[in-house]
Amino acid sequence: MREIKTNAIYRHFKGDYYFVIDVATNSETKEKYVVYRSLYDNCNLWIRPLEMFLSEVDHEKYPNVTQKYRFELQEITSVAK
Repeated sequence: MREIKTNAIYRHFKGDYYFVIDVATNSETKEKYVVYRSLYDNCNLWIRPLEMFLSEVDHEKYPNVTQKYRFELQEITSVAK
């Protein structure tokens, strides 16, 4: 399984960007959730099951998508010197 990087920016396969804050654990089920913030509009805070966050795009449902995974890590370098 892929690993997640916290304090990093990911691109959703539909094009928007999100800042991953952390991974949280449900106290009852022990299921892992990704806590992330949208980088558009009101910068809403979201959670999604870790397994779903790291899953591959359903290319039968979305045949024109070129991105392999639902969310992909973006390597963004500073322009400041």
